[in-house]
Amino acid sequence: MSTPSPSRISVLAFGAFGVGTSGYIVAGLLPALTGELQVSATAAAQLVTAFAIAYAVGSPIFAAVTGTWERRTLLVAALVVTAAGNLFAALAPGYGTLLVARVVTAIGAAVFTPAASAVAAQLTAPERRGRAIALVFGGLTVALIFGVPLGSLISQHLGYRTAFALVAAFSLASALAVRAALPVVAAPPRVTLAERFAAGRDPRVLVMLAVTVLGCLAAFMVYTFVSPLLAATAGLHGTAVTVLLFCYGVGGAVGNFAGGRAADRWGSRAPLLVVTASITVVMALLPIATTTPVAAGVALFVWGMATWSFSPPVQHRLIELAPSHAGLVLSLNASAIYLGVGLSGVVGGAVLDSGGPLVLPEVAAALTLLALLLVSAAWGRVREPVAA
Repeated sequence: MSTPSPSRISVLAFGAFGVGTSGYIVAGLLPALTGELQVSATAAAQLVTAFAIAYAVGSPIFAAVTGTWERRTLLVAALVVTAAGNLFAALAPGYGTLLVARVVTAIGAAVFTPAASAVAAQLTAPERRGRAIALVFGGLTVALIFGVPLGSLISQHLGYRTAFALVAAFSLASALAVRAALPVVAAPPRVTLAERFAAGRDPRVLVMLAVTVLGCLAAFMVYTFVSPLLAATAGLHGTAVTVLLFCYGVGGAVGNFAGGRAADRWGSRAPLLVVTASITVVMALLPIATTTPVAAGVALFVWGMATWSFSPPVQHRLIELAPSHAGLVLSLNASAIYLGVGLSGVVGGAVLDSGGPLVLPEVAAALTLLALLLVSAAWGRVREPVAA
């Protein structure tokens, strides 16, 4: 098999955009969901939790079940399931059915994201692996730049159902694009289920998964409730929030590619320490940095940049630790991401109800500080991988 061109690998980012918009769009739809479904913001946020828990549980299971599938076929199937879940959400008659639709969507996303990252790494030279992974995750950041704000804007005028229907159409288009542009990619060698999960018992891997959970919990407990936060700090609503979500997404795109390049140049440890420390500071200052529209735009750009610099060095490290089980450890990391996202709806909702929106960033800063301490303490204590 010949190595595909960067343009062919970039089609994975196209698919990641559909998957990412599917996962993150609830934050932009929150006002429309609460109004049309007649539920509280905390209840609407449980749509994030349902998606995330299904993703977290499903990712390693489906990575094992589909481990022998040819990779292009697997990616196309995952995007078709994602499209079906979004269409189901658009047609769902009520809140309960919408929860089920989010679970279906999550199953497709749980298969696609780790498989796409592993394929990108497999088809790329080791010295460019961080950038290849960042390219895939670039689709997720573009989902934040355009997908979530556009979903928010569409929901304000046409309702949340139209937003879900458009995401379904794009996910199906992504499946066709992957099928047309990506070459056939053989499945990794067959291994037993026990062998697959052996990598997940490595304490070095467990440290990184814990860091991922903490980082994503902190980021998304604020992002999910960014509308009430901005209403409290700067009195912003509607289109103004959409514009600020765009600022966050642009920062996320910059941070994602910077994180990938930093991991390629300096390894994973130093970039991860710098990024986690930066997120902690930004979170702590967010309530006082978003008191005017201009300041809020700058703050959300910096916040997005710091947050999305986080994943590339984490995934770079996991592939270093288990190169022969890259697909598995990346699926476990995807589970950790969405475990953090799922907890964010519950923890963020509890903080919002008990302390109000201004407390959310402070609790998030405490969580990222814990992640920073864990990386600092554990990296030197756990044995490094033995050179071949």
